[in-house]
Amino acid sequence: METNNNSPIGEIVAFDFRTAAVFSKHGIDFCCKGQRSIAEVCEKNNLNPASLSQELNDVMNDKGGESIDYKSWPLDLLADYVEKKHHRYVTEKTPVLIQFLDKLCKVHGATHPELFEITALFKGSAADLGAHMIKEETVLFPFIRLMAEAKSQNRDIATPHFGTVENPVEMMKHEHEVEGDRFRKIVELSNNYTPPADACNTYKVTFAMLDEFEKDLHTHIHIENNIMFPRAIALEKTFEAVAH
Repeated sequence: METNNNSPIGEIVAFDFRTAAVFSKHGIDFCCKGQRSIAEVCEKNNLNPASLSQELNDVMNDKGGESIDYKSWPLDLLADYVEKKHHRYVTEKTPVLIQFLDKLCKVHGATHPELFEITALFKGSAADLGAHMIKEETVLFPFIRLMAEAKSQNRDIATPHFGTVENPVEMMKHEHEVEGDRFRKIVELSNNYTPPADACNTYKVTFAMLDEFEKDLHTHIHIENNIMFPRAIALEKTFEAVAH
């Protein structure tokens, strides 16, 4: 689906729920006023229709990275990719999801009390992921880049203040397990992200976004746990072998 000025925004979100985040970013109500066209909402919100359509098409044309051979990438490129792709995803989607979940609790909480626990779990995940990503971006990833650069230049490295890269790696892996447990509980409470029969459009979009968020987190954790971290540990050992 390619959008144009006459495309109803509700149909766009129904076609691809990921576009809900674009409308939310611009303060556009796609749920109760979904019959409005791109041209109408742009005029009301003082937006450029071509720019908004481009944002929407970019989201809908993003096919994800399932077929990417991450194992063939240099270690420092993997660190850059995780930071710019997956960390930014968490940063961008978290406030949108919290806004939607709070709205669902307010409107549907009386009949669907599980929403309160889902919201509490996601907010806990959001807070912990924020701290987790800061540790990666300020401690672990800089050291990984340092090792990659030193190896390419045939230089030695000093022992880091955390002793060995295995120490922050083990901490990150433990925190990954905590998030995995949280989302397993969210999956259970949401009946595998299945909206109830009385769900409104926002309800459906929120559950679809939670599903996508978990899938992105799975890819994020897979790249780190199964590719980056073992290679970083192995790379560090090559410096230790030279030193001894």
